[in-house]
Amino acid sequence: MAATQAFPEIVAELGALCGISRPAGQCFAAIWRAAQPPCADDLTQTLGLSRSNVSTALKELREWGLIARARAPADRKDYFTAPPDPWEIVRLLIGGRQRRVVAPLLDRLVAAEAASGDARIAALHETLATLSARMEALVALDAAKLAALFEADPGDEAASGQAPGKKKKKKKKG
Repeated sequence: MAATQAFPEIVAELGALCGISRPAGQCFAAIWRAAQPPCADDLTQTLGLSRSNVSTALKELREWGLIARARAPADRKDYFTAPPDPWEIVRLLIGGRQRRVVAPLLDRLVAAEAASGDARIAALHETLATLSARMEALVALDAAKLAALFEADPGDEAASGQAPGKKKKKKKKG
């Protein structure tokens, strides 16, 4: 299988890891790599997916914020574009997972904690709330700052346990 044919399959598997359907991952790969923004018909032909699968995948990708519609002058078709920066894509995926998975789980944990008063549920709630806050902080960064944070040496202050944008306070010598 040629590398260009394998790429949509690779992205489909990566997408599944992030909670995106396989057809959406394939469509995203084709849109992201396209020299010119493709339309739904182009994706159907390129990927060998049914028109309904492509339409559903495009809707899913728009809901995640991973693609945008573009129009060509004097053409009624919608064409689709994706952010060129992989770190912007990571930022959008983190935000999507936070909204779609973590936030609803956090709401359910709050209700379970209130109903039971169980200390273990409270601890899990606190942990998930911290994770949610970190995810929101990562989404608030621009792609370059997100890349710098993840590419930093884990021993660096920027990669320490501090929330993005916060500095450790230095103790004064007395």
